Amino acid sequence: MKRSVLIAALLVGLAPLCAAQAQDMPGQRILQRIDTNGDGAISKDEMTAARERLFRKLDRNGDGVIDEKEIESARQAIKDRAEVAQARLGNRWRRLDTNGDGKVSEKEFASSMPLFDLADRDGDGKLSADEIASVRKLIAEHAN
Repeated sequence: MKRSVLIAALLVGLAPLCAAQAQDMPGQRILQRIDTNGDGAISKDEMTAARERLFRKLDRNGDGVIDEKEIESARQAIKDRAEVAQARLGNRWRRLDTNGDGKVSEKEFASSMPLFDLADRDGDGKLSADEIASVRKLIAEHAN
């Protein structure tokens, strides 16, 4: 549980880094998941393998077909994850509202960086490329 909270906090607390990464490398996450040989491109064979993995994941009972019950199960899992994400966002927002007025001011938002020190491993008050890479790696490992 503590690890999940830490990961969630890292994701929320370091969202600007993730946003910057997403803008710098569109499609990078998909590439990392499907490019199994690491050559920086997705071959037709890798795409076929990814689709086969997806089919197996959706075919929960392993009978070789995806039925309506399995699709409903997948929909419910997506809905459950969305509800958890909403709850986490609400909790994070309440923590940002340090004066308890039900609003998050720009000052409250800007001053809330509880995980910066965690990412700043050498304690110099700056995030180096290596420190950012470490955070990105942690987030990528959790995403996969």
